[in-house]
Amino acid sequence: MNRLALLCALLACGHASAQLHLPGPNLPLNLPSGLSQGLGQAGSLIRPAERLVDRRELPDLRSLRFEQGARLLRLYPDRIEADPRGEPVLRGELLAWNPSPAALQAAQAAGMTVLREDRLEELDQVVVVLAVPAGGATAAMLEPLRALDPDGHYDFNHLYMGSGGALPAAAPAAAADADPPSSAAGIAPRMGLVDSGVQADHRALRGATVRSWGCDGAAHPAAHGTAVAALMVGRDGRFRGAVPGATLYAADIYCDSPTGGSAERIVQALAWLARQQVGVINLSLVGPSNGVLERMVAAMLARGHLLVAAVGNDGPAAPPLFPASYPGVVGVTGVDRDGRALPEAARGPQVQFAAPGNHMASASPGTPPYRTVRGTSFAAPIVAGLLAPALPRPDRERARAAVAALARQATDGTATDGTDKGLGRGIVGADIRTDPASLR
Repeated sequence: MNRLALLCALLACGHASAQLHLPGPNLPLNLPSGLSQGLGQAGSLIRPAERLVDRRELPDLRSLRFEQGARLLRLYPDRIEADPRGEPVLRGELLAWNPSPAALQAAQAAGMTVLREDRLEELDQVVVVLAVPAGGATAAMLEPLRALDPDGHYDFNHLYMGSGGALPAAAPAAAADADPPSSAAGIAPRMGLVDSGVQADHRALRGATVRSWGCDGAAHPAAHGTAVAALMVGRDGRFRGAVPGATLYAADIYCDSPTGGSAERIVQALAWLARQQVGVINLSLVGPSNGVLERMVAAMLARGHLLVAAVGNDGPAAPPLFPASYPGVVGVTGVDRDGRALPEAARGPQVQFAAPGNHMASASPGTPPYRTVRGTSFAAPIVAGLLAPALPRPDRERARAAVAALARQATDGTATDGTDKGLGRGIVGADIRTDPASLR
């Protein structure tokens, strides 16, 4: 049997076994934060700013994510399915990194079609999105493609979510009318953000420059993206981010869509940031390992970019989440105001730094303009901001030097008895935490 016949036979065999795998209570599910954090009474999606996590009702972010995931799979079974591990993916789509012409030809002969092709010219790479034929099982088609093209990389189009939540603020900030900061002498630091939409005209961002990408130019401000952005470049009275007034290149990979936050969109956003020559990029997103995303991360690191990522809130015993766990990525965990790791924060060798991730406020669309935030999502942008001034453009040597310099500033990486506290090289940015009480 030739290769094409083998592929066709294997694909056909998978059709009958296709099924939606709903996750069980012990199976982590990682979902896009750009879609809403809750549901309206009629079951329609609402944006994160419209559903705020109450500390007393939901102290553990892991249970919230599972509930959202189960609801999402019920609402959109025609657009979202689960891979064999229970991770959410775009239904009927496979990603191909640098597929060979022969593999693409064989896939098309077997009924697959090319939905999209992204040429990443800065990286000299190409990503192709393949559509599974109607009635086909997505998972059953993956291994034959990999067998046909061992030099290529094929995977599901996984979905990724933000790694934190917002809690209701007690009152609007009292320092609302403070003047925006003046520009510092020289060129302001530049940094990148891959997240949900940012409210660029939020008062905390008045002194910063926000350059946006995604959603065909439409603005979709979201609570998660706005909070992360403010922690990077914001300033408003008593509130300040890591680098107030810096230039932020913000990519919205969600656009308020239930199918937002895919691996493909992350790849596209990173390609845009590569074109902009942005040195430090924050990704407060978590999800499963993905072969195509892994290749993109490696390509960015090889060019000298620094990728900073939240390690996630699935708990200290949970499997590693990505992209934080890819080699070379600066993984960040969160600590409370006493320097203790958040109980839900991930642990492991992927943790390089810790930063404030609780008992802190950040910007939010709507009223009040600030919310209490919690999670590793909000620790990562602090670390990214601290690294950004040392790496205005991609440079491998300067990237290594920037991380080493930050490590020298870190504190409390080990306990008094010398044991590892699970905080990597230690805590940084403790002074950047804005106590919600100070904004009342």
